[in-house]
Formats: sequence, C-alpha cells, structure tokens
Amino acid sequence: MSRKKSGGEEMRTDAWLATFADTMTLLLTFFVLLYSFSTVDAAKFKQIASSLQSVLTGETGTSILDFSVKNGEVPLVGEPIPTSTPNNNTEDIYEKVQSFIKKNKLEAIVVIKTDNRGVIIQLRENILFESGKAEIIDKIKPVLDSINGLLATLPNDIVIEGHTDNIPISNYEYENNWQLSSARALNVLEYFVNIKVQSHPNRFKSVACAEYQPIVPNNSDVNRALNRRVNILIVATEKEATKK
Repeated sequence: MSRKKSGGEEMRTDAWLATFADTMTLLLTFFVLLYSFSTVDAAKFKQIASSLQSVLTGETGTSILDFSVKNGEVPLVGEPIPTSTPNNNTEDIYEKVQSFIKKNKLEAIVVIKTDNRGVIIQLRENILFESGKAEIIDKIKPVLDSINGLLATLPNDIVIEGHTDNIPISNYEYENNWQLSSARALNVLEYFVNIKVQSHPNRFKSVACAEYQPIVPNNSDVNRALNRRVNILIVATEKEATKK
C-alpha cells in the first residue's frame, strides 16, 4: 500500500511540467510571430551595436545618431527632414536682382552691392524720406511695390538697414541718429510686411545703424548724402560673396 501511495504522489508532483511546456511553446510561437512581422536592417543593427560597445568601453566611435547611414527605408534617430532651402548662392541672387533692376528701369534710383552677408539693394535717403523725417514719400512707393514683388519671389531672409550721416539730429520726433535710422528702417519693413502683406513676415527684420557704418568719409555734403541710405539686404550664407 505504501508503494502505491508513493507512486501516486510522484504522478501528482510531475503533472505541472506538461502545463509549463505548453506555456513555453505558446510564448515561443508568439515571439516568432512578432519577429516575422518586423524588419531588421543589418547595417543599422551593426551601427547601433558598435556605438553601444564604444560607449561601454569608453572608446570614441561612430554615434548611433550618425546621419550617414541611409541603407534602410526608415531613418535613424536624428535623420534631418528634407525642407526647401533659401537660395544661398550670392552670385545667382545678384544676377536675379540685377535683371529685375534693368527690366524695371530702376538703375537711376537703386544701387546693387554685395558683401559677405548677401546682396544689397541700396536706396538713397532723399528718394525715400524728407530731411530729418522717416515717413516714406508717396512718389517712391511704386518703386517699393516693385521691390516688394521681387522679395516675394525669394525665400531668403530680408534685413532692412537704416543709415545716417554723422551730423547729430535732435528734433521733436527723434533725439539722435539711432532713433531716426531705426524709424526709417522700420517704416520700410512695415510697408513690405503690413501694407503690401508679405506672405512670410518672419523672414523680415529691421536694423538701426545710425552713422556707424558709412560707405564714404563724412567729410563733405556729397559724401554725407551717400551715407544717408536704406539698405535692403537679401541674406545668403556663403562665406565669400562675389564682389560687384
């Protein structure tokens, strides 16, 4: 009797193994199914493994955020999203502006220049404003309308710069040349952005330069007139601009 009791206890003790084996089989089947749904990119896997090894060993190596791995359909973390970019070729912008100026017969009104920032459309102060004032003269507005149309075709940032000569100003509106140059640049900007409603106003900003960026010495009436100007800068990112 005791032997039968002992055998019965053994059978009852081992019964859980069948349930355990079935559970493991189901789990294995589940993970195989998940694996069949996934796609493993060998190059990316190798890249990540190498990076983790470098981090753990303290060695320098290729980062898992490396943008150069583009073998798979899905990019690595950090892959830049392609977007439209401004025209950063200063020479191309210059040629486009020059063609526009000739087509609209504005050579007697504006001057085109370049510097290491981009292309500059330069307007004389006496064309835009009365002496000591910042309100845009009505007769010049058609010219600004034409320039506004040109700027609307360019994706580049636009900087409006106000410049004065070195003669101090103090009247009921402006205490110094900083205020006058700031008001003039801002009024031109607001004409483009608010009056003519540029579609991307975030591209525009105004800068006051006062008398501190002259193009010629302030030693004569003629030179001082040249220094009183508003620049419309079309920004490019080239390190070197083509001098014209």
